[in-house]
Amino acid sequence: MLQLFLEIILVLSLFFLLHSYLLFPLIINTLAKNKSLNKNVYTIEDNLPFVSIIMAVRNADYVIQEKISSICNISFPANKIEFLIGSDASTDKTNNIIKKNIKQYPNIIFTEYPERKGKVEIINELSSKAKGEILLFTDADALPIKKSIFHIIKHFKNQDISIVCGNLQNNKNRETGVAIQENLYLKSEIKLKYNEGVLWGTLIGAYGAFFAIRKNEFEPVPKNFLVDDFFISFNAIQNGKKAILEPQAIIYENISGKIQDEFKRKIRISSGNFQNLKLFAPILFSKNRLLAFSFFSHKVLRWFGPIFILLIIISSVFLAKYGVLYQVFAAFLFFSLFIPIIDNLLRKFRINISILRFITHYYHMNLGLLIGFIKYLKGINTNIWEPTNRKPEHNN
Repeated sequence: MLQLFLEIILVLSLFFLLHSYLLFPLIINTLAKNKSLNKNVYTIEDNLPFVSIIMAVRNADYVIQEKISSICNISFPANKIEFLIGSDASTDKTNNIIKKNIKQYPNIIFTEYPERKGKVEIINELSSKAKGEILLFTDADALPIKKSIFHIIKHFKNQDISIVCGNLQNNKNRETGVAIQENLYLKSEIKLKYNEGVLWGTLIGAYGAFFAIRKNEFEPVPKNFLVDDFFISFNAIQNGKKAILEPQAIIYENISGKIQDEFKRKIRISSGNFQNLKLFAPILFSKNRLLAFSFFSHKVLRWFGPIFILLIIISSVFLAKYGVLYQVFAAFLFFSLFIPIIDNLLRKFRINISILRFITHYYHMNLGLLIGFIKYLKGINTNIWEPTNRKPEHNN
């Protein structure tokens, strides 16, 4: 009886991990293969909706001028845009750079916060002041190409669409840290999100770096929430609207690939994920089966990935006494747990072995998820944090 119980735990845990990372993407990508994105779109000659671009920023003097220029010199009617910027008690040259641009770009509306507010409070406040029919949220270090905003906004001619997400791409290609692994993971996520949108309009979690929502669908993000973009986008589609990703709305972001930086980011996002799960869990049992299936497969199973890994390890230890096959599996599993240590030692000698780094990246990602889950259980008292370091690197 004990052996059967342990085998069930092992098989289910393996299945849930494989389903989320392999089977579900295969299903979605296959079903969406001959489908096309929304065709009911505006042209640049149409009477386009007024857009409020909203950005919270802190200590971004290394990129803020480039960001402002990329937004204010886009291929979109200038009289159809306002750019609301809130500086979260920046202590570098960010505020001065923004102020110098206001004379040249009068559609910039700048709010300087002398004390830390956190991103959520700032975007909530700026959204309440926004005049646009469409709210477009973006980050300081996410740089759109010239026509990206138009490609985002054109889909809002279709009244069934509530969320449009941009196509986030890595601004730098590096071979150190976990840059290659993060980049491949990002590309696979972009493809999956695009196909979710094409297939059912159920893109799960827009990228906060660049996405738009109808203002009448926007709900203020709850206090102390850490992952605002997921709340905003998922809250809209749970009401029956559609969310899609536009491939031509390209936005570049500098993803450093530093293990320490990405690890901290995973912890914060994990804590925020469980805040959202607590709020949106009823969706899993709703009548909207397609949304529930996508949410469960794409997000919920991944968020509990560390728990499944722990269950696999524990069940393997106890099953080892029931046969050679289980002993071999347990030995292979335990060897894989030491690979991050081996990889770290090799990295000190500037030896980068890609397959080892993929395993390191996977375990680091899930360790971050586990720590984030523990932090969530302990309680989250504030959503104020230092943004992930996205400054350009001269060496790694």
